[in-house]
Amino acid sequence: MTKLFFKAAVLFIAVYPAISFAQSYQFTASGAKGVANNQAFEIQFYSPNIVRVIKTPVGHAFVTENLSVIKKPVATALKTAKNGDQINLSSSQIKITLNLKSGAIAYLDKNGMPLLREKADGASFKPFDDAGNKTLTVSQSFILDKDEAIYGLGQHQRGNLSQRNQTYKNMMQGNTEDVVPFFQSVKGYGIFWDNYSPTTFSDKPEETLLSSDVGEGIDYYFMYGSNADGVIAQMRDLTGQAPMFPLWTYGFWQSKERYKTQDETVGVLKKYRELGVPIDGIVQDWQYWGNNYLWNSMEFLNVDFSNPQKMMSDIHKMNGHLMISIWSSFGPQTKPYRDMKPKNMLLDFNTWPESGSELWPPKMDYPSGVRPYDVYNPEAREIYWDYLNKGLFKFGIDGWWMDSTEPDHLSFKPTDLDLKTHLGSFRKVRNAYPLMGVGGVYDHQRKVTSDKRVFILTRSAFAGQQRYGANTWSGDITSSWETLQKQIPTGLNFSLSAIPYWNADIGGFFLSKYPRKLEDPEYRELYARWMEFGTFTPLMRSHGADAPREIYQFGKKGDKVYDAAEKYINLRYRLLPYIYSTSWDVTAHQSSMMRALFMDFSADKNVWDIPGEYMFGKSLLVNPVTSSMYTKVAGRDKAEDFGAVKSQETYLPAGRVWYDFWSGQKVAGGKKVSRETPLDIIPLYVKGGSIMPIGPKVQYSSEKNWDNMEIRVYPGADADFTLYEDENDNYNYEKGQYSEIVFHWDDKKGTLTIADRKGAFKGMLTNRTFNLTVAPAGIVTDAGKLKSVSYSGKKVSIKL
Repeated sequence: MTKLFFKAAVLFIAVYPAISFAQSYQFTASGAKGVANNQAFEIQFYSPNIVRVIKTPVGHAFVTENLSVIKKPVATALKTAKNGDQINLSSSQIKITLNLKSGAIAYLDKNGMPLLREKADGASFKPFDDAGNKTLTVSQSFILDKDEAIYGLGQHQRGNLSQRNQTYKNMMQGNTEDVVPFFQSVKGYGIFWDNYSPTTFSDKPEETLLSSDVGEGIDYYFMYGSNADGVIAQMRDLTGQAPMFPLWTYGFWQSKERYKTQDETVGVLKKYRELGVPIDGIVQDWQYWGNNYLWNSMEFLNVDFSNPQKMMSDIHKMNGHLMISIWSSFGPQTKPYRDMKPKNMLLDFNTWPESGSELWPPKMDYPSGVRPYDVYNPEAREIYWDYLNKGLFKFGIDGWWMDSTEPDHLSFKPTDLDLKTHLGSFRKVRNAYPLMGVGGVYDHQRKVTSDKRVFILTRSAFAGQQRYGANTWSGDITSSWETLQKQIPTGLNFSLSAIPYWNADIGGFFLSKYPRKLEDPEYRELYARWMEFGTFTPLMRSHGADAPREIYQFGKKGDKVYDAAEKYINLRYRLLPYIYSTSWDVTAHQSSMMRALFMDFSADKNVWDIPGEYMFGKSLLVNPVTSSMYTKVAGRDKAEDFGAVKSQETYLPAGRVWYDFWSGQKVAGGKKVSRETPLDIIPLYVKGGSIMPIGPKVQYSSEKNWDNMEIRVYPGADADFTLYEDENDNYNYEKGQYSEIVFHWDDKKGTLTIADRKGAFKGMLTNRTFNLTVAPAGIVTDAGKLKSVSYSGKKVSIKL
């Protein structure tokens, strides 16, 4: 069980004495420290792969409380030497040189190949008055190779994949922008800039710069993993591992802004069951608490939600799950507000909603008085959980939709950043707000029970948030083809920031570009394509404002948009064994679910900056359709036009053969291929050398056991796949109560070996049938010759 983060925080204090000479040094047990170029430095190895660098003006006290980093340094064998004005430190994995004249550090791999270097005289400190505290504005410049691609920095909505030649000024958490001051290189290293204040990232030919408004010194971590997965593994080693989500979270979720009664909420789930369309989750958005003065009371005070226990019982009887909206702010008539206000636990700036009136536009002569709470204060987090536990969790609610975790900061004034928090000025800790708030809910729920896994959907994130059972969605985005296209690199860079769980509102949130709403044929086409993309994201959730988004709002069986949406919801459920096993790979082996192509094919430079394609898990290549193909526009009139089937090109990475998911057709890699894309088809390819488990057709995730599963082999290279199973929704897996079945395909021999089952858990299948087939064949049509094999947990090999 993860320790409470405010107890795990590390307090690091260093005071460097003022001395009269420009350079000095000493080697330490974990690295080196001294003075170079009239600046104090410390190099500290946290492991053979991770190094912390601290720099300050000589004589300046460096005091910090780590919020993201939870790793403690481990003893690391080092070789040290001095060569003229240069000192050298080497672990088993990396080499470091520091020039005592310039103060610049260079990083090399164990074989001496250059990875990254600081710019000479690239460290900068400027005095800064932070609300009365004399501190510094800090920056560090690096030099990258000319053709080097870098990725990460959290979530940004520009549509680029590589972050070269990008500048993000004064990054602060926002509705659709999530700041994570971490980037990684295609060369296999990463940099985590450990600072929580507004931060600028700028990449230009002459330098790559990180600069923060407030810092007692420069404080960053260099890590080497040799490839993207390795870098992410180091970042999670430093900031925390990602726990397992429940199986049901990987099913389909329906939401909208908002269901206004408990009967409406239950009725939507009931309608899906009547239609026979699979669903696992229903979402209750805001104002179940009543009016704006009762904002986020975390109680059912709205008269239309008068029997919440019945609502939960009705949902659970239909094998559904409820996720409910909670916020980081409170209205002035709520009990949490009244508890926190006298203790100075509220931040005095405007947040959503600004008006106590629910009319639009807001009536500002009736201010709501809603205020965010001080998430940095451990007592405030205790109060927050106490009301959440007593007011909502007691009913058996299954997940938390933590909205506005940036938080919303309306009518922003620079002086708002001077506000005092438990950890200093708001400016000093601004970007860590979502980390602290989300972490408070996770840690407290873990203390209450281990029978229900924590599941949080949140609108903002910071480095380390993966350890708190949270999926981040991309905020209140506008519905458009351009926005859909941008979601792909947005999600990929977020995942490359070492936080593996992300999604976007299927259909987009605001319908402002489509005044006819669901009557607009172009929007209906967009919704179908967005549903197809959402099938291959960690969370598949349809949501939006301005119009409902349930599948039956788009027609009925036989209508093209309805049929396309239903097809992909069913496909999502067929892929659950693959998805759930991939989630175990994330937890156990620091993997990622959404994978930029360079992660698996870095040798192919063509994939270094492809923003529109990605791997979902390690076998499926996804190329969503992000432009209109079947809407005919004549002036202001629009109409569906399915008269001709259009096509879309996909680049298939070199080094593998590929198989069309739908037809089974084999295609060589290293080139672009064109594929017809009717409304219910997107280009989807399986990597040669893959093993894909396919589950049964179900109405919800746990309706049927995986006792008669299809195992599909895609030849072209040797392949391995580990089928993971556990009890689906508790933390017994942390005690070793789970099973793994390893499949191995020997491509030369044409033999599939199913190894001895490892592990056990309550309710585990002891005997089952695997139905085996070899591509080419289309999965969703269940074509192909199947060969059935009985399996009781003992090794078996089959010639296919």
